[in-house]
Amino acid sequence: MLSQPQPIFLDGATLEGGGQLLRVALSLSALTHLPIHIWDIRANRARPKPNQPTGGLKPAHLAAVEWLANATKAETQGMFKGSSKLLFAPLCRGPSGASSGVRDQSPSQAKNGLAAGVWHNVYDGDTISRRDSHIRLNSPGSVCLILQAILPYLLFHSLDNASTAFQDREGRAASIPLRVTIEGGTNVSKSPSVEYFSQVLIPLLVEKIGIPEIATTIIKRGWSSGRADVGVVQYDLMPFTHGSKLSEFELSNRGKVTRMNVSILAPGSSVRNSLRKKVTQRLLASYPDTDILYPIDEDTGSGARLYLLIVAETCNGYRLGQDCLWGRKINSATPDSVAETVIRALERELDQGRCVDEYMQDQLVVFQALAEGTSKVESGKNARVTLHTQTARWVAAQVLGLTFDEQGNCSGCGFKVGENYMERRLDEAVADLEKVRIA
Repeated sequence: MLSQPQPIFLDGATLEGGGQLLRVALSLSALTHLPIHIWDIRANRARPKPNQPTGGLKPAHLAAVEWLANATKAETQGMFKGSSKLLFAPLCRGPSGASSGVRDQSPSQAKNGLAAGVWHNVYDGDTISRRDSHIRLNSPGSVCLILQAILPYLLFHSLDNASTAFQDREGRAASIPLRVTIEGGTNVSKSPSVEYFSQVLIPLLVEKIGIPEIATTIIKRGWSSGRADVGVVQYDLMPFTHGSKLSEFELSNRGKVTRMNVSILAPGSSVRNSLRKKVTQRLLASYPDTDILYPIDEDTGSGARLYLLIVAETCNGYRLGQDCLWGRKINSATPDSVAETVIRALERELDQGRCVDEYMQDQLVVFQALAEGTSKVESGKNARVTLHTQTARWVAAQVLGLTFDEQGNCSGCGFKVGENYMERRLDEAVADLEKVRIA
């Protein structure tokens, strides 16, 4: 077994200085087993109340840390609510071992509901048919931000789970399906919604980057507005097979907008009809040749809950979204105000000419960093790089030693599922020293 290296130190107040820095660092550390030490966690976040401290781990951040710590058998310090410092050191692996976060269970144990690690094996007879995991929050912290932190691990980490019960097109043993159920908020202020993830993020990852399919099932909605309510969302996915790599990708040539997908969550038919009418009028005025669809038109059952998402879909398969979660009392002027806010934001976004919206930029950085080869994301005309994106790139540079050019292109580390990345880094360092010695 390899000795544990010194941790990579990260100042949590750098750039955006919020939760994104923590999530990206955790994702990369969990996969590569490179230890990290973050201080001043979320230092740039405002105080929730005058006498409370800024920053620190909130319940949703803590849930992601705890899950990844259990999955990687990590040594941790500072893993508690409100903590401003965190040491996260995944178990150092030898060449043949992987910390899977699941221990062997017999079919009888599984049928009796006995879980081990973060995974619970589900059996069909004597064969594992699926692995389940459950993350619970007692408050409506964002389900999507938890998923964002653990998704790279779910996709790229080898769980020692090749099984003859599952085969790819060439007849080779494939990975076992995973199901992750997260209890928390589906529609939360200052966080991506489940609708945004399912309609924008996941389709782009699957269709443009080559991530395996991810199915989303909303069992119950959870809201931060109105009376706080905890929801439940289920994600089903098939991870990459052992030994595979994510190929480089290029996001360019956005193409013409051909469709607008409008999702409305609002109380009562009157408010929803008013919102639909306003949105339809404004979109037809600005985009007369565009189809307008309403995939979601749902009654929230509460006068304090209103959410609008508009997703622009292009002829080349790109999707860009803008949304609004209304956080105040709803009155007769609210539908017009919300519609105008979202459509103006979408118009500004589309004028940039880029292939992804401002909320997608930073979420691609981890995949650029892990891919083999140079991945490119067209930045558009005069498009600003968001602070979240700058932060994610900084973390990737600190942890993996990567660089991003002025256009945001990156030559990734070529992470191979199941590899001992830390050992690879050591071998590369030894080889570099040998070159210097010979020279």
